[in-house]
Amino acid sequence: MAQIKRKSLILSTIFLSRRYFPAEKRRKPCYNLSKTFREATRMKKTKNAAALILAAVMTILPAYSLTAGNRIGRPLISAPATKEDISEETPETPSGGNDTNDSSGTDADPAPDTPPRPDEPDDNTPDEPSAGDDTNNGGTKDESKDDESQEETERLYIVCSGNGVNLRTGAGSGYKAAGTAQKDESYAVLAKLNGWYCIYYRGKQLYISAAYAKEFRLKKSENAAIEAVLEAGYALIGTPYVFGAVRLHDGKGNFYKNFTTNAFDCSSLTQYAFYKGAKKLLGTTTRIQVKEGKAVKRSELQRGDCIYFTNASRYYNTGVERVGHVAIYLGDDYILHTSSDYARIEKLTAARKKYYIEARRFV
Repeated sequence: MAQIKRKSLILSTIFLSRRYFPAEKRRKPCYNLSKTFREATRMKKTKNAAALILAAVMTILPAYSLTAGNRIGRPLISAPATKEDISEETPETPSGGNDTNDSSGTDADPAPDTPPRPDEPDDNTPDEPSAGDDTNNGGTKDESKDDESQEETERLYIVCSGNGVNLRTGAGSGYKAAGTAQKDESYAVLAKLNGWYCIYYRGKQLYISAAYAKEFRLKKSENAAIEAVLEAGYALIGTPYVFGAVRLHDGKGNFYKNFTTNAFDCSSLTQYAFYKGAKKLLGTTTRIQVKEGKAVKRSELQRGDCIYFTNASRYYNTGVERVGHVAIYLGDDYILHTSSDYARIEKLTAARKKYYIEARRFV
């Protein structure tokens, strides 16, 4: 019986604490407890107080328990954090140490009210070029200016490295083959495109794969007219040789109506190229041309000069009758001419050097 009365007294004490003390004082359970205990003793209405106290237990008991727990030093387990408890100024960092979202491979979405952590730059961010550096793209040398400079002073050529290499109408193996190149044959390059070289062949622009070509360069002449003469000659590479082919003109400006670019011999090729490129009239044969223009010493040969040779059948002749062949000099012992088969660019051979007679300059 004494135990029942004691419980009733405690319940009535809690009830009266809510009735006679404001909320701010109820936050101090130890202070409120002594006051309400004395009031409960006076009222002696424990039964009524017990019935009413049950509704208030859930609100008073947490505060009382929290203070009592702290007072005796017991560790308390706080309630789980709700959405409102998370600070928006301190976003959570994804686990695993990754700096970016969606990199852990899980399907869990970040909390909708938690601001995502900004992506941080990775280690692959390119460094800014240093002042005064002459390279672009993180150290890759820009060769475009060098190429432009070379194009101004040098002419690009290629030499074929295979036999029966197709010359196609476009820059690709899917284009029609319109000719073939043989090993060691050389061509002047008009352009480079996607691993293909554009060249002249029999008056047409065709393409050869870079896989079967090696580049070389020759210094250009400062005289634009000379370069124009050579360009006219490059277009004839591959054109068949025909002895006594029809000339462009008679050497005096009278043009032949039946002239064609389908065939040339050595002197008709030089006559055509010099008129086409520099409007210069040359004679119809090598023995006439060798007496025209300006004589040039062998040691002073320049690009665009014409070299006249003898041959086996004329070797023992005298005077101009020894002359039997002509070629246009390109530099570094390279010549442009046609001889026995078709027009071509090639290096002077030791045998042909022995047949050298003299050189003439027309431009």
